[in-house]
Amino acid sequence: MSDELKTIEESAKAAQEIAKTTGSAIGAIENFGQFIARFINGPLEQGVGIVEDKLKYMRWERQVRLMQRAEELMHEIGLEAPSRPVPMKFAVPLLQAASLEENDSLQDRWATLLVNAANASSEVELKRVYIDILERISAVEARILETVYSIPYEQMQHAAVLTKDLPEQAFIVPDDSTLAHEEPSNEIVLALANLDRLGCLSVSHSLGGGELFSSVNPTLLSKKFVEACTLQRK
Repeated sequence: MSDELKTIEESAKAAQEIAKTTGSAIGAIENFGQFIARFINGPLEQGVGIVEDKLKYMRWERQVRLMQRAEELMHEIGLEAPSRPVPMKFAVPLLQAASLEENDSLQDRWATLLVNAANASSEVELKRVYIDILERISAVEARILETVYSIPYEQMQHAAVLTKDLPEQAFIVPDDSTLAHEEPSNEIVLALANLDRLGCLSVSHSLGGGELFSSVNPTLLSKKFVEACTLQRK
């Protein structure tokens, strides 16, 4: 098969996949529209219209807030406009995820990441993994990281961090401390498990291999991620 035919075949397959995805999305909207129509005692078209209008408004509302926060942050560090372009391979997934984020504190982190990436004086080098992490953490998990990494990284490199008071406070484990065996609430345990999965923190393990959530260790990846989501003023 010639390269030209291969290209045509691949394009056709891609078009089929897009059609399937689009068809599924349209079907989902119609189903939800039918659901709404039953409750408002109106036609299907009216139910579908309500869904589409609401989704468009919500997306627009979050986009507007993102733009406003980014402008505010640039003004805060004395930038009138971006001083370096953000590569498209980073800009597209970042803006897409940021405009879908419904939590204000997390969207602020998206706006900060965007401004740092667009600031030539910033020491932040945008990585795709930062976008992946920010997409996969909750507001509580973001607070945990912020609290843990408020401790100088050099102090944590050879010492564990107590988790029982997270997300409000974090302390380095004192030598021979009985506090080192106190675990946090179930909510925080689940948050730590996800952060461990993402490589943001490292939980301890028992001799039998079980996870111990009473203390955690930092990772270089997460240190850089937290820095990237913290406004750089240089």
